[in-house]
Amino acid sequence: MVLLLWAFDNRLVTKTYQVTAPMTEPVRLAVLADLHSCEYGEDQQDLLQAVAALAPDGILLVGDIVDDVLPEKNAFLVLEALAREYPCTYVTGNHEYWTGRADQICEEIAALGIQVLRGEQVTWSLRGQEVVLYGVDDADSGKLEEQVSALTPAEGETSILLAHRPEEIEQYAARGFTLVVSGHAHGGQWRLPGLLNGLYAPHQGLFPRWAGGFYQVGDTAFVVSRGLARESTRVPRIFNPPELVLVELIPAG
Repeated sequence: MVLLLWAFDNRLVTKTYQVTAPMTEPVRLAVLADLHSCEYGEDQQDLLQAVAALAPDGILLVGDIVDDVLPEKNAFLVLEALAREYPCTYVTGNHEYWTGRADQICEEIAALGIQVLRGEQVTWSLRGQEVVLYGVDDADSGKLEEQVSALTPAEGETSILLAHRPEEIEQYAARGFTLVVSGHAHGGQWRLPGLLNGLYAPHQGLFPRWAGGFYQVGDTAFVVSRGLARESTRVPRIFNPPELVLVELIPAG
């Protein structure tokens, strides 16, 4: 019974990864992926309080925040609240495209003051230093490869790419980003801690290489969130609780 409770436990967990970067002061960035309009308490306070507890300097929203089936209200409660408190940037996921109104969703998110990146970049000043954020649309836009190939970080800058799909990491890393953050894999849905990182992930199939966690791809650090989806998933998560990620950028050396 205890094992079953552990296996199907869907309470939110927080995972922290440290990434060295050409900076002088540490910077904390919360990564939210694959919310899928799921519910986190009254007015989404469970999730919002978990974010606040991390004391982030900024928020990275890495796609599938809105679901194509569940009502959008829960997603926008989170987005509105975060936009009031933190600098935020967002890229699309496949489910935003599956709604048939990805462009409108992007416009509504931008109207909240969140920077929507669709093959673009923006520079944030955080703790007195510059962090350059790049973002690309999901592959369902038909523009992913074109957008990635047009983004070239400058030598010596702290550069972060937001890209929903982790299976495209080789082309992301080839551009020379300090860090890439993705979601989409849902942690492989089923896990066996210490034995199997993930059983199946969209567009990766069985035993996905990039199910969730921290990876090093050449000189690029790569973080894949296991995502926040709960009631939106047709197949229950097993040994794979929903995840809020904190990335700490720490000075090299």
